[in-house]
Amino acid sequence: MLASVVALAPATWLHAAADSRVRTTADAPARDVVVVFGAGLRQGGPSPYLANRLDAAAELYRAGRAKVVLVTGDNSRAEYDEPDAMRAYLIEQGVPDERIVSDFAGFDTWDSCVRAKKIFGVDRAVLVSQGFHIRRAIALCRSAGVDAYGVGVDARRDATWYYGGVREIFAAGKAALDAATEPDPRFLGRQEPGVAEALAD
Repeated sequence: MLASVVALAPATWLHAAADSRVRTTADAPARDVVVVFGAGLRQGGPSPYLANRLDAAAELYRAGRAKVVLVTGDNSRAEYDEPDAMRAYLIEQGVPDERIVSDFAGFDTWDSCVRAKKIFGVDRAVLVSQGFHIRRAIALCRSAGVDAYGVGVDARRDATWYYGGVREIFAAGKAALDAATEPDPRFLGRQEPGVAEALAD
């Protein structure tokens, strides 16, 4: 019984930290910045899951609930560039290029949250991800110093969805460890003015 309690404690923490901050695109609070986490590419463009996230971010922008979209994802290899693919998709959805800021070193959720705060100067944001991931994103960004609410977008209940749900059970443990130890991201680098410049336009 003790082992079960210990194993489930991280997931319990995620729900306690995030449940009251999950919103929809219709009732998300207005924030200067909406953060979209990468979710894989397919043939060079956003995967269906990532496209759903980007659609929600574009909807928030069009509704005036966000002024800037920060896209954060993996660009660790020259042939794999999530942020640029995300930018191109958002532009197709009507978000102006000058209102999109790219984080090319968002290798995992913790890295993206810390870099949003320390590199891009984001203090308050609405986060966008799938429902199975959004609580972890909210909890980690709050631990990193970002006053975060989150929009959990709908997704088709396919194999990827079920895999994501199971993965979150194990990812909760790493999330709790990251929040407790606050490790530096894999790549931190210098501060970037992209968000401030976009907001100043």
